[in-house]
Amino acid sequence: MRTGILLMAHGTPSSLDDMPEYLQFVRGGRPPSPELIAEMRGHYEAIGGRSPLTDITLAQAGALRARLGADIPVAVGMSNWHPFIKDALANLARAGTDRVIGIPLAPQFSTLSVRKYTDTATAALPAGIRFEAVRSFATHPLLVQAFAERVIEAQPRGDEDVVFTAHSLPVRVIESGDPYADEVAATARDVAARAGIAAYAIAYQSAGRTPEPWIGPDVSDLIRQRAAGGRRRFLVVPVGFVCDHKEILFDIDIEAAAAARECGATVRRTESLNTSPSFIAMLEDLVRSTL
Repeated sequence: MRTGILLMAHGTPSSLDDMPEYLQFVRGGRPPSPELIAEMRGHYEAIGGRSPLTDITLAQAGALRARLGADIPVAVGMSNWHPFIKDALANLARAGTDRVIGIPLAPQFSTLSVRKYTDTATAALPAGIRFEAVRSFATHPLLVQAFAERVIEAQPRGDEDVVFTAHSLPVRVIESGDPYADEVAATARDVAARAGIAAYAIAYQSAGRTPEPWIGPDVSDLIRQRAAGGRRRFLVVPVGFVCDHKEILFDIDIEAAAAARECGATVRRTESLNTSPSFIAMLEDLVRSTL
């Protein structure tokens, strides 16, 4: 039996011209409005015209491949753009694998992210291949270490509010029993303890453009509220994400920073994990503990 590894992520358009097609994938086949296309193009233009998500995920795969050795192929598959999950699985099949370990690159389990990735992989699985997915690594000691290292490197100031963030979800999803918010809280708790952070807040970001309520508080709203109470410095630690992409480079570095400036406050954030040695070691541990 030959085992292959599939790293799964959301995906990002290759260029601004791909935005309409990409958004249609994200929206489950529903065409995006011209207003949404224009808004998203503006966000991507503000971060240089392209998200580094795909490039960094491929680099993470390369770093993991180097640790695992040539006998274990590692592929990258995206839910909403090239390289698609189905194509990555086909490539692993051509490489002679008959068992695939899927690792969603989202630390905390959610039915809207992790389960979507695993369902997509299961539906596209070539004949004769067995698929096993990692469900969650929200409190894996090496993930906690990787995030704590980033916090320590940032050297939080005594007058700086530390705010852990993750992607928001609709309230109805959490109320239906999804464990996501509890897992985000567990990640924040363990990272704070490991980094020696006594007081912190948890906020959410990047809520979808839908009329239903999403879980909060939104990070920009939290900054405004605390700034009104006299707080002036904020360190954002995005523990719901494992690499730089639009939700980091725009939603925090531009949008949340602008909200802070309007209140006379400042925001900075910890460096993303990207190819952090501790994070790649965690991926290796997930693989070897499953083999």
